[in-house]
Amino acid sequence: MKNGHSDVTTNGIRVRVGAQFLPEQSSPDSNRYAFAYKVQIDNDGDLAARLLSRKWVILDANNEERVVQGEGVVGETPHLEPGGSFEYVSGCTLTTDWGTMEGSFHFVRENDSAFDATVGRFFLAPSVAPLSPSD
Repeated sequence: MKNGHSDVTTNGIRVRVGAQFLPEQSSPDSNRYAFAYKVQIDNDGDLAARLLSRKWVILDANNEERVVQGEGVVGETPHLEPGGSFEYVSGCTLTTDWGTMEGSFHFVRENDSAFDATVGRFFLAPSVAPLSPSD
């Protein structure tokens, strides 16, 4: 992990994530801090895999934890052939000016084996340099 970003490979699925503070959508006087995060998922393995669900654990500076789970990502359940990739941008708001996110994506392979690809912890903070996860 560098510059508050994450890069983890699990069972041939590489997940890179980075976040950026959105001052124009934030209101510190109202304890609202908005962040965008960009996710790139690459299938570096030998078998195709479909992302079925996600789980995010969001922790703010007051150690308040929020868990977000659901089907797919941004309304999709991407199918990744070997060498394939999928990229998306989403967002998160906090009531503190910094926090962290981490989690997992649940995948199933074409041979019906299932696994969770880890999303390593990354920082949500105004001081984190804007990123492209391919950096």
